[in-house]
Amino acid sequence: MTNPSNRRTFLTGLLGIAGAGALAWTLHRKGAGPAAAEASPKITGPVTIVKFGDDGKRLGTVTTAKIVKSDDEWKKQLTPLQFEVTRRADTERAFTGALNNEHAPGIYRCICCDNALFTSDAKFESGTGWPSFWAPITKENVSQKSNASFSIMGAEVSCKLCDAHLGHVFDDGPRPTGLRYCMNSAALRFIPRNKT
Repeated sequence: MTNPSNRRTFLTGLLGIAGAGALAWTLHRKGAGPAAAEASPKITGPVTIVKFGDDGKRLGTVTTAKIVKSDDEWKKQLTPLQFEVTRRADTERAFTGALNNEHAPGIYRCICCDNALFTSDAKFESGTGWPSFWAPITKENVSQKSNASFSIMGAEVSCKLCDAHLGHVFDDGPRPTGLRYCMNSAALRFIPRNKT
């Protein structure tokens, strides 16, 4: 006969594990780690970014005003999913994003402000269900907010020009960087490279 107290202990342990898993997923979806994110202060004044043509050619460094809009303005510009991902730091479901299986050569721009963020040259198949890159097009165009659990939850990655939430970066990517920038398709606009 099974001891009722052992069964109760076992069931309580299972509920605890399930609750911890649900909490981890919620924190992942909201971009928070177990320890509160140590954010670098948000830049509110002018920002310096690198401009790129749709062909991926570097056009030069510019200092420009940060793009700031109200929620109502963003909602008029974005779809509901794009708004939730970029302005509320939500995460699209794995394997549902339009750009996960995009393999054509091209450039990935911010859906909110058109800032150049990634290039197909750094894209790789991670098997996670989200578009993954081993590096941004240039570090000047993205911001990272790290937390104490970088390996587990990843550091939040945002567009430097408009603060759009893009996804997270993890330290389990391929060479040459060893990083995996795991991005939301809803935060990106893909521009295919013209064949000439």
